[in-house]
Amino acid sequence: MKIAILSDTHGLLRPEVVELLKTVDVILHGGDINKQSIVDELRQYAPLYVVRGNNDKDWAEAIPHDLTVTLGGVTFFMVHNKKEMPANLPGVNVVVFGHSHKYMQMEQDGVLWLNPGSCGPRRFHQEITMMLAEVADGRIMVDKITIPHEAKL
Repeated sequence: MKIAILSDTHGLLRPEVVELLKTVDVILHGGDINKQSIVDELRQYAPLYVVRGNNDKDWAEAIPHDLTVTLGGVTFFMVHNKKEMPANLPGVNVVVFGHSHKYMQMEQDGVLWLNPGSCGPRRFHQEITMMLAEVADGRIMVDKITIPHEAKL
């Protein structure tokens, strides 16, 4: 199973991101979507699991704050801001979060922590990034995807 992991799109789905989304089986979005039309578009490409970010206001009331989903034998816990994590996550293999716009992939105490960064508008001089993952038989392999951008002065 091929999974796109993205976050912090802030109202922008770049054409390069859309092309990748067309190749996946599932999309995980770590929040800060900013508008319903982005959610609707994402659902056209693959089944979508999404959590609400701090910039997702009244329109996003139906989107959960956090979510647990098992795909290909791997259990994911999703939340926008990792500071809002519960103290205990039994049975979770992977935590997906966003908020900082900084790409991170780290294993700690048997849990894989993934922040795909932001693939929306470029902010804070950060790279424009997302992840593609392959999940099978309870195992996950993650690739960092960097979207080229024009330097802004």
